[in-house]
Amino acid sequence: MALDLASLASVRAFATAFLHSEPRLDFLIHNAGISSCGRTREPFNLLLRVNHVGPFLLTQLLLSRLKMCTPSRVVVVSSAAHRRGRLDFARLNHPVVGWQQELRAYADSKLANVLFVRELATQLEGTGVTCYAAHPGPVNSELFLRHVPGWLRPLLCPLAWLVLRTPRGGAQTSLYCALQEGLEPLSGRYFANCHVEEVPPAARDDRAAHRLWEVSKRLAGLGQEEEEAPSSLSRPHPEDPTVTEPHTNPHSSPDSSKLTHRSRMKTELKTSAS
Repeated sequence: MALDLASLASVRAFATAFLHSEPRLDFLIHNAGISSCGRTREPFNLLLRVNHVGPFLLTQLLLSRLKMCTPSRVVVVSSAAHRRGRLDFARLNHPVVGWQQELRAYADSKLANVLFVRELATQLEGTGVTCYAAHPGPVNSELFLRHVPGWLRPLLCPLAWLVLRTPRGGAQTSLYCALQEGLEPLSGRYFANCHVEEVPPAARDDRAAHRLWEVSKRLAGLGQEEEEAPSSLSRPHPEDPTVTEPHTNPHSSPDSSKLTHRSRMKTELKTSAS
């Protein structure tokens, strides 16, 4: 099943196909992401769309299946870059232009990952579904190297092999969060090197987390009736909904309710931390 996290229509089509073909969903691991817009120019924040809004929408659309298969878990791959993030809700979905804006937008999207997991844990309390944010560490992948100029690659690639983790090593914390027994009391927390870590104040701001949740629903084109009725997946939706940020009432009741999924993980957890 194909999935393009930059396209809300693709996310919806994937969710529909998955729910029709797979009876179980025990682990949902959001591992896909981008660090640059490359040559793509979109009328929205492409980094936020791929790294946060797409996974947010996919989680919402698959939540009913996760609840049917409890105990189940959601793992969102974040990054230590979240510590440099700062969410400006007035410009959250503005297009990103230039490498400086891309660095900022990447950090902001990783902060959004951590806040999403925090609020998701609150929303899912008592349902048997738990969630975790995972930092893979510095990994030798194409996430950043694909954007390096060709003349620099022969210099940087050998260095990357020496100092960066292999993809297998980078996957260990995500696997730990998905498979380790007894993590349920730590739902909503941030993990690195297979251990829970404290996050800066901006990443544990409950008001910001709830505000991001509400804004993300509008960016994803989600309505209240759709959250309660998974069968509405077949209805047409706008690809890029227009969002106006309202004043959010912090005392209102939150509504109930990322690219890799595994309906049954058979991988044996590597117990040693990276």
